[in-house]
Amino acid sequence: MFHLVKVIHRDLKPSNVLLDENMNAKISDFGMAKIVEMDQDRGNTNRIAEYVMFGQFSEKSDIFSFGVMILEIILGKRNVNIHESHNVAEGLMGYVWRQWKNQESLISILDSNIKESYSQIEVLKCIHIGLLCVQENPNVRPTIATIVSYLNGHSLDLPAPQEPAFFFHRHRMGPDIVTLQETSSGQVANNSILFSINEMSTSGFCPR
Repeated sequence: MFHLVKVIHRDLKPSNVLLDENMNAKISDFGMAKIVEMDQDRGNTNRIAEYVMFGQFSEKSDIFSFGVMILEIILGKRNVNIHESHNVAEGLMGYVWRQWKNQESLISILDSNIKESYSQIEVLKCIHIGLLCVQENPNVRPTIATIVSYLNGHSLDLPAPQEPAFFFHRHRMGPDIVTLQETSSGQVANNSILFSINEMSTSGFCPR
């Protein structure tokens, strides 16, 4: 049904996208996409970047979630700490961004289920679009109309993506010392905060 009212979903993820018998995407589960208020008893389990940092959300928030969803589907991994570099775990977006920025092979990190039959050009384009969608600055994320034109087009001449949200610059200072360059407000800066990494393990609980 066509609707003139703009809808901000605020909780796009693979488990919320259904396909009908004709393989058309159907978006569902709006009940879990509410921003929690004092008088509400529903909420989502994951936050988009600008809501976490500034309490703001917009249509570009859904673009961010769409980008995460693209990367999760292409790589076959959830947006959690999938990779550990220099003893610091990083999420899916940071890992893909480092591979992209360092011009390392992105094919090696694809979901093994699609490696046998896929178009390398299409896969690389999807990763590129995903990185454009998860850029930290919502103003430079593409609109959904632009994304559709990217997906339907045959050109790889897309704008270069900027750093994704929740991305930290870091470098090693010693055997177990890592620096995070950030300000007191959480923004990246030249000041370094030193901390040590011990051998303590933690357990994370996820619903089945």
